[in-house]
Amino acid sequence: MQLPLQIAFRDMPPSEAVEAKIRERAAKLDRYYNRIMSCRVVVEAPHGRHHQGKLYHVRIDLTVPGGELLVRREPAAHHAHEDVYVAIRDAFDAAQRQLADYARRQRGDIKAHEPPASARVAKLFPEEGYGFIETPEGFEIYFHRNSVLDDAFGHLEIGSTVQFVEEQGEKGPQASTVRLIQR
Repeated sequence: MQLPLQIAFRDMPPSEAVEAKIRERAAKLDRYYNRIMSCRVVVEAPHGRHHQGKLYHVRIDLTVPGGELLVRREPAAHHAHEDVYVAIRDAFDAAQRQLADYARRQRGDIKAHEPPASARVAKLFPEEGYGFIETPEGFEIYFHRNSVLDDAFGHLEIGSTVQFVEEQGEKGPQASTVRLIQR
């Protein structure tokens, strides 16, 4: 890190053991992504009446080249955060995931999802509830009424354009998530 790690405690006394754990986890983040410019960690034990123990809030602000990452571990849904070390672990794990996503974006490694394949309905058997689509390559692929989205099976006609996802069925390839594009 280019700037020293900042640690703050709110509504709780400072703890050398907690601070040591935060320093250990921050050093691990710095080894994971060595371009972190600054890191500020706030550990808070909110006051107020609780039926059980205090639930700790942990907030991590990371400054990285071209941006800032913020992690907040709110305890409302995490009763395990009655343990400050669990709250710290969860917050730093989330920070590492955010850093990984940030590093991928910086490198240009963006997930590219293939668009669904397009085809035309070649054969249709409405009484039996299935049909076949023909791909641009000339392959026929089976589909069932239950695979057609938006309850559009009744609107399909031979020649209708559909998009689909191909998967392996019991008897070979079959189309799932068939979406009617054009009649």
